[in-house]
Amino acid sequence: METISNLRLFLIESPIKMARQQGVGHVKGTVKRVLVELTSSSGIVGWGEAAPWEVFTGTAEAAFAAIDVYLRPVVIGAPVNRIRLLTQQMKKTLVGHGEARLAIETAMFDILGKSCGLSVADLLGGRVRDTIPLSFSIADPDFEADMRRMTEMVPNGNTIFKVKTGVKSHRDDMKHLEAMRMAFGDTIDLRIDYNQALQPFNAISTLRDVDQFRPTFIEQPVPKDCLTAMASFASDLDTPILADESCFDARDLMEIIRLRAADAISVKLMKAGGILDAQALMAVADTARMPGYGGTLWEGGVALAAGTQFIAATPGMSLGCEFYMPHHVLTEDVLEEKIRNVNGEVVVPDGPGLGITVSEASLKSNARILAQS
Repeated sequence: METISNLRLFLIESPIKMARQQGVGHVKGTVKRVLVELTSSSGIVGWGEAAPWEVFTGTAEAAFAAIDVYLRPVVIGAPVNRIRLLTQQMKKTLVGHGEARLAIETAMFDILGKSCGLSVADLLGGRVRDTIPLSFSIADPDFEADMRRMTEMVPNGNTIFKVKTGVKSHRDDMKHLEAMRMAFGDTIDLRIDYNQALQPFNAISTLRDVDQFRPTFIEQPVPKDCLTAMASFASDLDTPILADESCFDARDLMEIIRLRAADAISVKLMKAGGILDAQALMAVADTARMPGYGGTLWEGGVALAAGTQFIAATPGMSLGCEFYMPHHVLTEDVLEEKIRNVNGEVVVPDGPGLGITVSEASLKSNARILAQS
């Protein structure tokens, strides 16, 4: 039986082209990630990525230590074709650190797919879509810079834009939303994300104001534990409410469904802690007829390749994805070739495993390695 014989670990730092400003926290200058390289006993290499965010799920340094110290002994010697068993063992070994477990699981799927000539989407049951509509987040502190980007992107087929609100004044938010509708009209699919920036008291007044711009959804307007307020918004507004920080796993979703606190959910592999767990989450969402949206933190190409394969194989993930980091924010990425974006859509790689290539040269040339093990 083929097993995992080696694990290499990299803590990397990558510069970004623009500052990102949103309700839960801001990013400027660089982002940190953890890359995992697993090698099977027959020499097949698989890659995974952990991309925590300190204000959202944890730190990259903690994910590095979690894999290096606690998960490494569980992974070495693990059978390549028993991924679900390994995910169970990792959960018993380490509480939390879902991103670390995801990185290992992703690399295992990459190896298994390469060993049998199938993509990860094939291993998950096969594709239901070959492309995924791409959403770009309007989050630059310089709104005019974002408007210039939109002017370039819209003619190229990029029509989904999610505006990060609640960071600046409500008056500024309203001006910006009006400017976008005035400039692009109904040619754009406009979405709004507060990232928990509002407090429940009188939030409905603010949300009724933005409702007039006919957004596709309003994402996480209030802190994650304010589900009663979320339920009132879902009931009172014309615009659907999408839960992000309120919905990490299936247990969270069951409570959201019970309270009718949202109409849709943001599914991030970094939140779910695994591809299999994300599919289990969507099984519950499907039962409640709640569509999923492919959210992101600050992942690079490896993690977003995993997200792309997951969405390709999961019917309920029908609201598109915001996998724009490698093309629009990172100044470089560790892949030999970026995943293609064509006419405003992410093209799902069709090669075996994740369908990507990471080489020693592409890793060392395109990222600052802070630690290695």
